[in-house]
Amino acid sequence: MQFTARFITLTLAFFAFKVSALPEQTPLTYDSKQSATAVEVVYRLYADHYNKQRFDDGLSRDFLERYLEMLDPGKMFLYQKDVDQYAIHADKFDDYFREGNLDVAYDIYKTYQTRVVSRLENVVALLNDDTVVYTFDGDDSIQLDRKDAAWLTSINEADELWHRRIKLSLLNLKMAGKTVEEARETVAKRYKNQLNRVKQEKSADVFEIVLNSLTILFDPHTNYWSPRTSENFNINMSKSLEGIGAVLQSEDEFTKVVRLVAGGPAARQGQLKAADRIVAVGQGEEGELVDIVGWRLDEVVQLIRGPQNTVVRLEVLPAGEIIGGDTSVVKINRGKVKLEDQEAQKAILELPGEDRLYKLGVIKLPDFYVDFEAFARRDPNYKSSSRDVARLIDELKEEGVDGMILDLRNNGGGSLPEATMLTDLFIERGVVVQIKTPDQRVGRQNQAIRPPRYTGPLIVLINRLSASASEIFAGAIQDYGRGLVIGSRSFGKGTVQSVNNLRLGQLKITESKFYRVSGDSTQHRGVLPDIAFPSSVDEEEVGESAYENALPWDQIRAVPHDKYYDFSSVLPILEQRHTARAENDPDFHYLIQQIDFIKESQSDRAISLNESKREARKESLELKSMQLENERLVAKGLEPYKDLEDFRKQEAEEEQEEAENYGTSEIDVEGDTLLIESGNILVDFIDIQRNKLPVEQVAKAKP
Repeated sequence: MQFTARFITLTLAFFAFKVSALPEQTPLTYDSKQSATAVEVVYRLYADHYNKQRFDDGLSRDFLERYLEMLDPGKMFLYQKDVDQYAIHADKFDDYFREGNLDVAYDIYKTYQTRVVSRLENVVALLNDDTVVYTFDGDDSIQLDRKDAAWLTSINEADELWHRRIKLSLLNLKMAGKTVEEARETVAKRYKNQLNRVKQEKSADVFEIVLNSLTILFDPHTNYWSPRTSENFNINMSKSLEGIGAVLQSEDEFTKVVRLVAGGPAARQGQLKAADRIVAVGQGEEGELVDIVGWRLDEVVQLIRGPQNTVVRLEVLPAGEIIGGDTSVVKINRGKVKLEDQEAQKAILELPGEDRLYKLGVIKLPDFYVDFEAFARRDPNYKSSSRDVARLIDELKEEGVDGMILDLRNNGGGSLPEATMLTDLFIERGVVVQIKTPDQRVGRQNQAIRPPRYTGPLIVLINRLSASASEIFAGAIQDYGRGLVIGSRSFGKGTVQSVNNLRLGQLKITESKFYRVSGDSTQHRGVLPDIAFPSSVDEEEVGESAYENALPWDQIRAVPHDKYYDFSSVLPILEQRHTARAENDPDFHYLIQQIDFIKESQSDRAISLNESKREARKESLELKSMQLENERLVAKGLEPYKDLEDFRKQEAEEEQEEAENYGTSEIDVEGDTLLIESGNILVDFIDIQRNKLPVEQVAKAKP
């Protein structure tokens, strides 16, 4: 129902078609139970939310603006005159909500629904009219991001916008191998499906949109769940229906991957990434790929779900790829998130130091897990992340490792007590995290209580997808000076939510906030690494700071705590040697070039509707990608690709190999550039400590 691009002219032909009225259905109006629930939500937000925001005229104006944005984020349907019509209510919604009066909110939705139905019916008619010809040889282009665009002011402006939107959709499919006739049929079917969905909207759907336009003003993790949404959440938690293990959200007309569940089918398969957009879903090995652009999120989820051990195929537009860019099909075997697939794993990484070969232990932890059922039964052998890591530490110590790397990349969190107990393996007794409630009370109950299991050199490796419990652990290790934190800035999820039953549905509400022992919040800012690595994840797309209305970073009083090591004297030297190594390492240099190349290729916010220009741009990007890869191969003394055909063939073979290796989860210590460089940094630190080298000598040492 939401769109971000543009469309087509032909005004007279466009409005020659009949605009049908809304279908016979139950009128879109709210009932007394919904009214009472709205009042209850207002009370809960005011009384229980961490952010004590006032219900006043300012909030009311923000609600109207956000509600209109949620309905029509691409500003494709509503006109400025529609917005002006409801502006007289801008200061009154706070009062309306207190009274349970949703009349104006429902009226706005009816106006929006009428505009959508009118527009999409005409779009479908145009696509089915053989006399309307579409060509792709002009100089027109389309602006991809219309978030900051003005509202439509005239029918002519709307017609031109939609003409370009149709051309974009048709050209994308044509470049993907369809004929124009096939593309027209596909796009017409897409909009017909969207039209049917809009006509079938029920009061419960409108009610959920209205309340979430209010709750999101408090923070992005506070949401109203209708009974249907609550049921879906409970299904996910109980795993009674199988899926792929991915958290999804709607973004404009696309279904976007927020994160992958550690140990889930998608995470094990390895091809689906955060911020990818799913454009089609197919059942089984050969089932038709159903276009899902514009579908409701719950409908997409139902399509992806299915019986365990069956195949679902997702057509994916990669993260950051412009609309109309190359898609790929990802094949995933549905199944449960198994505890054994979340388990911590270990490996040995051997790297040369100043005068000898060092043996480093690597522990990869994908999730902070615990078998709650076994724990509740008081099973002495219940599984948990901290128990597994403790066992792996003992095994690595027996193998005589000189240092350890704990890899928390892509670890989205999990059990808070597990984060505390994991920290307990590395520090003496002390506070791990502080939790502040809305009444300004600070709890420090989460503490390490036992002697540490490992006291040797330590690195914690994080990235943008390390969140929540991962940030608590990494922050504690950093604050205590127990080890170095290496990688890229973490996610920044530093809030705690609870789910509360309402008269109708449930309210997930942010009730407290995490703080490190240093007093710094993990919220918004995340954990900043001691030594930063380049990241392929766009922080503007992924992470807490990417959300509007995310609670800010702040500080409270620090907890008195010991410092195991003051890294300030050695960090400049470690950084210097890392930089020198990175400049001379073909793999690391290639990684940096790839990230820069991706950012550059995604910098254009407009896309041409000229087919030859699009094809030329596509080939230019492929040539640049091949050039970067060839530079890396030559620097490593390997044979470069001969031409684009050779390059494409190799890429296809690598994708096939990834598919064949589905389900394997061993740590790749040989091919992981960032892991290897983390090991080199740890070796540098161990050398400094072991040899007691003066700073001047270390600085001059060969990287």
